[in-house]
Amino acid sequence: MYKEILRSIDNIEIYPILSLIIFLLFFVGMFIWVVNTPKDHIRHMESLPFDENDSTSHQP
Repeated sequence: MYKEILRSIDNIEIYPILSLIIFLLFFVGMFIWVVNTPKDHIRHMESLPFDENDSTSHQP
């Protein structure tokens, strides 16, 4: 039943390719964001769990 439904959809072969492209673009974008994030911001975020102050609005 499902095979017949999928066969009736025109250009269905493009969907796996599009999903792979979206998947790869997401991870490439995340990699670029991580590489370009300032080191001060990363140090601030990694010290938040150990910070004794309750304020999280202060950023270096």
